[in-house]
Amino acid sequence: MASTADFKNGMCLDIDGQYFYIVEFLHVKPGKGPAFVRTKLKNVTTGRVIDKTFNAGVKVDEVRIERRPYQFLYKDEMGYNFMNQETYEQVSIDKNSITGVDFLKEGDSAEVVVHADSETILYAELPAHVVLTITYTEPGLKGDTATNATKPATVETGATVRVPLFINEGEKIEVDTRNGSYIGRAK
Repeated sequence: MASTADFKNGMCLDIDGQYFYIVEFLHVKPGKGPAFVRTKLKNVTTGRVIDKTFNAGVKVDEVRIERRPYQFLYKDEMGYNFMNQETYEQVSIDKNSITGVDFLKEGDSAEVVVHADSETILYAELPAHVVLTITYTEPGLKGDTATNATKPATVETGATVRVPLFINEGEKIEVDTRNGSYIGRAK
């Protein structure tokens, strides 16, 4: 059991039999009335974000989770197959349980979040930024940078990313896996 005073980002809670992790929280002490905690919670299984308010000092069920390093091996009809980098055990994870799955390529590392007591896999997270090679894009026009214009580009995983006009085929770019946006050229 944990109290609202123990809240921190990434903490996992059991609310009505479903697992949520805290995306953000804010302790509010109004001038009139009791203090409360406003939170944004993300459902582990569905990925849906909800707003929930707790009275200050309320006890909540904390779920013990562990983050483990896994390496992506291959994809088949069962799902995406990962290998634990410490025990070499292989597991299959459903596509919906992986954040940034469109930017996943063989050999990439991911952090898999596991329920510590039952050893069930909750979800997998790719690093926030990955470096990918552009396999196809329209040729850029030299000097056409007066506006913040973008064009679609296909990366090596098959995903499409909006990139500036000066980016060409074969270049390595950095992509944000959380929202699929272009960050910059890879260094």
